Amino acid sequence: MKNIIKSLFISAFPVYSLVIFINTLLKNNFTLHSIGLLLSSISVVSFFLMLFIKPVARTTKTLTFYSALISIGFTLNLLDFNWDSLLIPLSIALGWLAYLTWYSTFNSRDMSVLDFGKKLPEFSLENTNKEMVNSNSFTGDFKILIFYRGNWCPLCMAQIKEVVQQYKELEKRNIDMLLISSQPHKFTKSLAKKHQVPFHFLRDIDNKVAKQLKIIHKNGLPVGFQVLGYESDVVLPTVIITDKNDKIIFADLTDNYRVRPEPETFLRIIDNYKG
Repeated sequence: MKNIIKSLFISAFPVYSLVIFINTLLKNNFTLHSIGLLLSSISVVSFFLMLFIKPVARTTKTLTFYSALISIGFTLNLLDFNWDSLLIPLSIALGWLAYLTWYSTFNSRDMSVLDFGKKLPEFSLENTNKEMVNSNSFTGDFKILIFYRGNWCPLCMAQIKEVVQQYKELEKRNIDMLLISSQPHKFTKSLAKKHQVPFHFLRDIDNKVAKQLKIIHKNGLPVGFQVLGYESDVVLPTVIITDKNDKIIFADLTDNYRVRPEPETFLRIIDNYKG
């Protein structure tokens, strides 16, 4: 139930902020209250809009710049204080706080299957030709497995773009790069076609592997994206590195979907590995 509420929240909050911004702007009444409301609402809208216009692979946990603007906007409303006009700016401020501290975080992730030194369980995935491939069929000296939520997630797309830009360095180290999502086949195939690199773009049908590795995110898809063909259950952003014997030498189970490791971290882990 909590995840359903989160999915509703992340779809509704930016839209709510946009409606408030437009409504306040149309009133053309530039008091301290309206200026503060405009500043707070446009800050929320700008953040989510920029995620799609110029995707980034990671942000800070506190999003200091946007948080400061929203705080200033709320303070302006306090200076022009009256109970009747405080409810809406308060709702935006509390909504932003909820996004930072509640929506963005994954509490108590189960790391029991992916502990350092354990052998990665065997599993099967679908490739872009709709063929099933076994996880043991990859013969590189190392495997990097990036479980991403789907093409709809701008941070995931930015993260994949980063590793694509490092593919020459990855090739030098004889690394198999596995990019895994449960999204429909057509989205995975289009992603592979877009990047044209020797990576393995794979589909986790019905999230079977995510469930096996305990990295499933039930009802993690924002409400509304289902109309594009995505399933409501997604994967928690996860990166796993194994050696040639499938022993786990690194696992990043981030507790915040906006905080993810950089490709340089993968290269450093591999270069320093003494198996």
